[in-house]
Amino acid sequence: AMDWPGRRQTTTERGRRGEEIAARWLRDHGYRILERNYRRRFGEVDIIARHGDTLVFIEVKSRGSSRFGTPLDSITPEKQRRLIMIAQDYLCRHGGIEQSCRFDVLAIETGTDGKPRVHLVENAFQAEGEW
Repeated sequence: AMDWPGRRQTTTERGRRGEEIAARWLRDHGYRILERNYRRRFGEVDIIARHGDTLVFIEVKSRGSSRFGTPLDSITPEKQRRLIMIAQDYLCRHGGIEQSCRFDVLAIETGTDGKPRVHLVENAFQAEGEW
């Protein structure tokens, strides 16, 4: 689709563009991307990557500015539960139960200059207890 001035990006477009920016940024910072939009019936995660010895489940958030709260605010307890289920599922399928893993949130904010800025929150939340 043509992008013309004044046209608002749809959420899907912004999300897709955000994921492209995220994937490139992660690769530049030593992450090896294994899956994008990994989807199971109980939810999906934007990116699964390997960072050193750690398997990382990454939620990508794109927004125009931070005035609607931080990207972390959007990771509700329900969303956390779903991400943990996805992680468990992925580990089971890939024989990596002993694998250390963490959950990151990568936020992309587009400044007034139109340039995207990436903030990575490592270990955004912990999977509590034994799993």
